[in-house]
Amino acid sequence: MHRCLQLAANGIQGARPNPMVGAVIVATRPSAISHQPSIIGEGYHVRCGQGHAEVNAFASVRPEDEPLLKDATIYVSLEPCSHYGKTPPCADLIIKKGVRRVVVGTIDPFAEVQGRGIRKLQDAGIDVTVGVLEKECQWLNRRFFTYHSKHRPYIILKWAQTANGFIDGHGKALQISNEQTQMLSHQLRAEEDAILVGHTTDARERPQLTVRHWHGPNPKRVVLTHQRPLPQLIDDLYQQGIQSLIVEGGRQTHESFLAAGLWDEIRVETGAMTVTDGTRAPQLPANVSLLSRETYGDNTLCRYVATFFIKI
Repeated sequence: MHRCLQLAANGIQGARPNPMVGAVIVATRPSAISHQPSIIGEGYHVRCGQGHAEVNAFASVRPEDEPLLKDATIYVSLEPCSHYGKTPPCADLIIKKGVRRVVVGTIDPFAEVQGRGIRKLQDAGIDVTVGVLEKECQWLNRRFFTYHSKHRPYIILKWAQTANGFIDGHGKALQISNEQTQMLSHQLRAEEDAILVGHTTDARERPQLTVRHWHGPNPKRVVLTHQRPLPQLIDDLYQQGIQSLIVEGGRQTHESFLAAGLWDEIRVETGAMTVTDGTRAPQLPANVSLLSRETYGDNTLCRYVATFFIKI
């Protein structure tokens, strides 16, 4: 299953809005290239609209190893689909291939699946095990899980602050990020669907909100205004299929999300500089847990998640 997760992560950009999924097929009898039980096929979901992880894993099996499938186990990080979408059901393919056992990382929260794939496999007489590295599998697809379970995007609040806790200097924008952290910010933008700032930040700074220091698609640009209440905005993004949102606004924008409980992750970059006056950084809520702390030059980047959220 660890290998499934490694493979799945390769679909970070191409698979969305579908989840990232990896699959590994293990022969329990000696294969053409090994006298021990070994991997005879593996794959991941490369791009939305194309073959799922299971399809690509079966396609990678060497012709001489095809007879081993009837005694094989397929590991897959997310429940095999059971419905017709842009591709046929993977559960049907697994049944057709005649594998003996299926090991599933976690159940798919998508309404069209939600255990139906597992039941279809079991009804066909296949031995199914569910919940192997479940938290890790859910964390990998936290955007997908949040979108389908909470009916809103996965929300990341992100700000940079001085060493003494200000996000600007005397009301004017500060360059707190360094080259490394700026590049990481643009990598994050390439991995998420949309990015939001408040109307004051938009009017004062005119931020580009692009991925010019990284490779990938620019996120959808969103501006929070007085005419667009926060709950309505979040519902609009959900209806548009936006699965993840970065919030890079000022203190008031961040506090509006915090007050509404609309956040899943908080990223705080702290620089070495200090200022004598400015806008204080938002206060972290009580229900946070530190996920990671990394240093880049003189800057420190901390990631927090809600204590009730999936955390590895």
